[in-house]
Amino acid sequence: MSELPQPERDLIHPSACVDPGSVVGKGTRVWHFSHVMAGARIGDDCTLGQNVFVAAGAKIGNHVKIQNNVSVYDGVELEDEVFCGPSCVFTNVKNPRSEISRRSELVGTHVRRGATLGANATVLCGADLGRYALVAAGAVVGGRHPDYALLLGVPARQVGWVSRHGHRLEARDADGNLLCPESRFRYREHSNGTLSCLDHPEELPLP
Repeated sequence: MSELPQPERDLIHPSACVDPGSVVGKGTRVWHFSHVMAGARIGDDCTLGQNVFVAAGAKIGNHVKIQNNVSVYDGVELEDEVFCGPSCVFTNVKNPRSEISRRSELVGTHVRRGATLGANATVLCGADLGRYALVAAGAVVGGRHPDYALLLGVPARQVGWVSRHGHRLEARDADGNLLCPESRFRYREHSNGTLSCLDHPEELPLP
């Protein structure tokens, strides 16, 4: 194990392997049979479920939740508050071949703050998923997508918007703004195909 502060060692299951040279933030839990490689960077208060692999070149922000059986490979960056559902998949090479080394051809993937990846979703390398986007279970997503996008299907396409609280946005107020049914935050659609929240800045934690 890497040299973590003594209280933090209690948060790493004895069956997990956290290599020296990795960075694991304060309060992060690493559960059964998981492996964090040297060079990996994981923020504070994250949860890595059973059988999670984090490669040397992966970057994981604060308060990220990674469910069982997820591998976060080199070139994948998960910003703060990202949720990875069970057995979701990342790739990092577009045309892999066993007999040809393509370590120098890795293509990065960026999952931005607060986005959710559903169970068994596949995120193709090069994807750039906006803040608070939601990828449905089993979807296969690539390319660039805006904040709050709701992405469904194989291949995934945007079918609407979701709120920061994870609800599909359908109802509107008298001014035409979309309304979250839980928080009542208002969201405004813009002519450039983006959405923004009128009641709380995207970069700040929820109150």
